[in-house]
Amino acid sequence: MEEAREVRTTCPYCGVGCGVLAEIAADGKATVRGDPEHPANFGRLCSKGSALAETLGLEGRLLQPEIRGRQASWDEALDLVAEKFSQAIAEHGPDSVAFYVSGQLLTEDYYVANKLMKGFIGSANIDTNSRLCMASSVAGHRRAFGEDIVPGGYEDFECADLIVLTGSNTAWCHPVLYQRMLAARKERGTRIVVIDPRRTATADECDLHLALDPGTDVLLFNGLLAHLVQAGKIDADFIRDHTSGFDATASLADADAPSVARVAKGCGLAAADVQAFYDLFAGTERTVTVYSQGVNQSAHGTDKVNAIINCHLATGRIGKPGTGPFSVTGQPNAMGGREVGGLANQLAAHMDFADEANIDRVSRFWDAPNIARRAGLKAVDMFQAVADGRIKALWVMGTNPAVSMPDASRVRAALSKCDFVAVSDVTRTDTTRYADVLLPAAAWGEKDGTVTNSERRVSRQRPFLPPGETKADWRIICEVAARMGFGDAFAYRTPAEIFREHAALSAFENDGQRLFDLRGLADISDTDYAAFPPRHWPAPKPREQQARLFADGRFPTPDGRARFVPVRQEATALTVDADYPLALNTGRLRDQWHTMTRTGNVPRLMANAPEPAVDLNPADAAAHHLKDGDLAHLSTRFGFVRAKVRVSDAQRRGQAFMPMHWSGQFAARAAAGLLSSPVTDAHSGQPELKHVPARIVREKTGWAGVLITRRDLRPTGFVHWSRHAVEGGWVYELTGTEPPDQGILLARKLLGGQRQDQLLEYTDRRGLAYRAAAIDERGAMAEALLVAAPDQLPTQDWLISLLATRQPLSAADRHALLSGRSPAPMPAIGRVVCSCFHVGVNQLASAVAAGCDSLEAIGSTLRAGTNCGSCRSEIRAIIEARHVQAAE
Repeated sequence: MEEAREVRTTCPYCGVGCGVLAEIAADGKATVRGDPEHPANFGRLCSKGSALAETLGLEGRLLQPEIRGRQASWDEALDLVAEKFSQAIAEHGPDSVAFYVSGQLLTEDYYVANKLMKGFIGSANIDTNSRLCMASSVAGHRRAFGEDIVPGGYEDFECADLIVLTGSNTAWCHPVLYQRMLAARKERGTRIVVIDPRRTATADECDLHLALDPGTDVLLFNGLLAHLVQAGKIDADFIRDHTSGFDATASLADADAPSVARVAKGCGLAAADVQAFYDLFAGTERTVTVYSQGVNQSAHGTDKVNAIINCHLATGRIGKPGTGPFSVTGQPNAMGGREVGGLANQLAAHMDFADEANIDRVSRFWDAPNIARRAGLKAVDMFQAVADGRIKALWVMGTNPAVSMPDASRVRAALSKCDFVAVSDVTRTDTTRYADVLLPAAAWGEKDGTVTNSERRVSRQRPFLPPGETKADWRIICEVAARMGFGDAFAYRTPAEIFREHAALSAFENDGQRLFDLRGLADISDTDYAAFPPRHWPAPKPREQQARLFADGRFPTPDGRARFVPVRQEATALTVDADYPLALNTGRLRDQWHTMTRTGNVPRLMANAPEPAVDLNPADAAAHHLKDGDLAHLSTRFGFVRAKVRVSDAQRRGQAFMPMHWSGQFAARAAAGLLSSPVTDAHSGQPELKHVPARIVREKTGWAGVLITRRDLRPTGFVHWSRHAVEGGWVYELTGTEPPDQGILLARKLLGGQRQDQLLEYTDRRGLAYRAAAIDERGAMAEALLVAAPDQLPTQDWLISLLATRQPLSAADRHALLSGRSPAPMPAIGRVVCSCFHVGVNQLASAVAAGCDSLEAIGSTLRAGTNCGSCRSEIRAIIEARHVQAAE
């Protein structure tokens, strides 16, 4: 038995880049906690990060290569991938193949994938799922700064007197950063403005919430720029000495948004609120504007980014403590992918195809005479090329485009007809179903390399688990490259060798033109790489780093000046009408990540929002004859889904919201990508995922059922089903349009093949309700099935608890099974509100009734809200509801 050990690594979820301490006990069991020494999080983790140890099991993992559904050796699988790609290139040219990669890859993985495609295959057809979340930020940065640069760091949140959060539900999507902001608010009185059409958890704790109409961000920030000019609040010296293009930009902003009244009307806001925001921004020198997907995921996302940056340039609020525009990334290594050139319109190391000198430089560095000489296909265009037959061979790495891409039905059809599809992943997904070859990649805990977070801080992911027969992504790519005849250029033995080359390329013929510069790490030893501490780039010397850029007023443009970019308010790509009257927005849930391949298997992360739902304003629900919990059919011009209705006054009238996470692994048809528009931003290629016109109708249902089981199933033949993980197994929610007696026949087919003496059954005398429970050989409950008319199902808390215990049932328990009620009183905690400490709504309500009348009191009594803090708004709502009840 090995000795216990602790490994410093980095969280694999969002772009905050939290440090994690993984402790591996002598028996091999792993636990995790936040790394108190990591400067991104100082020991704090969100609900997802706190549950990482619960995602490390091998159940459901891809552990061996497969060829068209049969197990294969690594040699056979890699030979076939290399053969099919080489054949397509020989017969149709290098642009007939493509890679679609992921912000989940480590920088070393990304580097070799980009080098293989652009340098040696000779095509730039490599794009990444970061196209769906960060491409507009990249384009906006490059237009304004000349390079994809985030100027500041997280410490600026703690130095700011005003933080503007626009298009970012930071409390849920980046909760560790949000807690740093709230701490600054408490300590120094920092004011927080939230700009978001929805009243999110972030908006619940702000000083001012601007619930603007979808897509009107440019108008709001153009109005801000015009106000700054009119009020004399610009920094004329900074504009004169360090920028270009101000006059044209200010003139267009004034024409676009000449008054507060015009802005208020165009944005659907109260004029007083717009004025308050403008006055607050104008009067607060230390201002940081934080933005994310609500800005980026738009047909005009790049213009939105530049409208924000224009306001910071006009006031000189950039490069100083507590100032600057700040793009928070959604993935753990979206920044690293951008560094190496993982987007189709980039080349490598912050160089692009626009300058022939860049192409020549990288070609010489890689010794790659056949290097790609023009930009490749961006994500949406790439899958269109697959559909058209222009792409003959596609390799998908670490992402799930069959769910996450817009117009996902078209993407699935494209995958199904592609001549050859290879997929590298850690588990089965909706996308792996289309794979000719499946390659089992190393997962978090097995991977070894670097990631870069939102503040340009490079951190290490370190392995602490044995990889089994899986392989690191970089090694898979290199072995395919060797089989394609490029072995000499991909003869890496360790990720440290790849990192050294990546750092050397960043410095190659770089005399300061490019701020991305890791020359100080180009000769890093294997020992120093293994011990690599978190650090920012640029890193021009081995122990030198720069946390904040542009302090000297110099920018990486040909003239050294930042560029104002004139932008004009434009309409959303598609507008609501009589046929599609709702503006549908999509986004993340608090406890989930992407398509739930990791988080969906953790019971406590599924407990807060266990089934797919669409949020509607009460007035819209009434107008469409919908009530809370109804099954709805939601459709757009691109497809349809089914989801339960959640009536919420946090949603503005005329708008709806649906989470992006649900895949075919967890529900029948609830993927938001099936609804989303593929219309993209002309500059960035990023699709407009935050707005699509939709319509909604009530799905008439005749019965409802619940299957509680240990088995991992994918039901078929049901109008709607969804599932969520619980301790010991799964709960399947089933729904149909048939009458209850037919629903019973359908649902009963899901029961395992138990012997009759192991099965307890009950059907009511009218044949409209059915209950069954299966007992295993040890006398424990193996599964239970309940079917009834809608809204007639008994509670299931006790049955679910029996699944978890796997203990032999007493005689009293057996008698009570079919009622669904425990023979002894068992208080239910209710829907989980605090996932970090598994605190339910009933526990919170009881604590409030007993006198806990503040967040602090709840935290002291139940610990709820004291870790990542993302549940604070829900706890506050429970407290306030009790206060209202008491007042009545």
